[in-house]
Amino acid sequence: MTTGSQEDRTALVTGGASGIGLATARRLRADGLRVAILDLDRPEARDVAASEGFDFIAADLTRRVDCLRAVPAAVSELGGLDVLVNNAGFQHIASIETFPEDTWDAMLQVMLTAPFLLTKHAWPHLRRSGHGRVVNVASIHAQVASPFKAAYISAKHGVIGLTRTAALEAGAQGFTVNAICPAYVRTPLVERQIADQARTRGLPPEDVESAVMLASAAIKTLLNPEDVAALASYVVSRSAWGMTGAVLNLDLGWTAQ
Repeated sequence: MTTGSQEDRTALVTGGASGIGLATARRLRADGLRVAILDLDRPEARDVAASEGFDFIAADLTRRVDCLRAVPAAVSELGGLDVLVNNAGFQHIASIETFPEDTWDAMLQVMLTAPFLLTKHAWPHLRRSGHGRVVNVASIHAQVASPFKAAYISAKHGVIGLTRTAALEAGAQGFTVNAICPAYVRTPLVERQIADQARTRGLPPEDVESAVMLASAAIKTLLNPEDVAALASYVVSRSAWGMTGAVLNLDLGWTAQ
């Protein structure tokens, strides 16, 4: 068990320019960590990093070479690496019959292969940290399925297996690996899903939130990015030293049925 302040710790958050990633980066900075965000090399992402005071790592996680370069770039900027938050992702809504094969490949690369590669390359730094943390932002869809999201659900189910295996290997080396599984979160990514969900399910767009996103929830309100960030804050804290291999549901009661 380690104790002490967070102020000398560093974190890399993927997909950190918006949504859950940005909320998590802000929360970890408020906790005293120095934070780098990784995102696509877009002006808006660089503007977020500059305005928020985060170090910025430009990377396309569909490219293995970018995954290879990302951790050394973050270590160079931050002076080390104590926390890795694998958050980046995207969604495509379509039936298996019509799902584009190149989109399938890209989604698995970003949401499953990239977390594996980033964790692999971060491993020696997390081991040296003495209080290293990996947080994989999965989804309630890492545990349950819904139609029209084959690649997303396949990738997120894989993330749980990666989390548990990495936790077993990391335990003796002094760092932890956990997954957070939120239900639908009110982010730009989710907002963009509404038209696709309406189209594939034959619903009016105004009915998608209640009829699809909250249909299985006991609490009939979408989460906010800050709710996920608050849980991530605890998982990476030194108080959570005994938690590893955990799959933490933040699911509005979805899986209580």
